[in-house]
Amino acid sequence: MISITSKSPYALSALVELYLHEASCPVPIAELARRRQIPVQFLEHLFATLRRAGILRSQRGVKGGYSFARDPSEVTVLELVELLDGPLGSDASGVFADAAQAARAVLAEATVASVAELEIQSAVAPMYQI
Repeated sequence: MISITSKSPYALSALVELYLHEASCPVPIAELARRRQIPVQFLEHLFATLRRAGILRSQRGVKGGYSFARDPSEVTVLELVELLDGPLGSDASGVFADAAQAARAVLAEATVASVAELEIQSAVAPMYQI
């Protein structure tokens, strides 16, 4: 079937936050969790999976935190979903297999960077002067 748990949306949200606020130094996970209102322990579990997969890197210490190990424009939402929730629609058949394939195509096109850029664009509402 087609199953996406809360893991993938939370992870994507935190990665978008990391993209938006990543400076020259790693961002503490507690800061990402606070900004996106995600439980810290849950986010730690998700980020550990993403670190093992090579998407993130972590640094310990006072100036520790997380940063991207790969370019965010190369990390697809489909990759995140399949890392955290398993293969999308792997056991689907018939019309559900078609739906899963369509979902896979949409998620494969979206990257962490593209989702972050859409968030930036939607946050800046156009001003019209008359």
